[in-house]
Amino acid sequence: MPYINHEFTRFAVVGGINTFTYYAIYLGCLHLLHLNYFLSHIIGFLVSMVGSFFLNAYFTYKIKPTLVKFLQFPLTQLANTLLTAMLLFLFVGIFHLNSSFAPIAVVFFTVPITFMMTRRVMKPS
Repeated sequence: MPYINHEFTRFAVVGGINTFTYYAIYLGCLHLLHLNYFLSHIIGFLVSMVGSFFLNAYFTYKIKPTLVKFLQFPLTQLANTLLTAMLLFLFVGIFHLNSSFAPIAVVFFTVPITFMMTRRVMKPS
């Protein structure tokens, strides 16, 4: 399945870009616009999610974005957030993994699952 490996690599690159975008917008809203940290987070999250949709459409999956896919895309983020929270609870609360390290371990589980969910939304066939 070489197409998955190339798509997965591009998906990971887009994830890195999204993380940087979110953080830059968060810091800009927080320090330059003097917005509340939570509002800064919401703005950064929304902007990076919209960017993620279009980068994944054009770069990762090489498809034309549609309104239906745009409206379905946030569900992948919601699933990722819920899975991350559950795994953090499991790793820290049950397995007593160090809470500073646990989010890094969680990424190894969530990124492939989020990739598969996102692929299903973006390229359902």
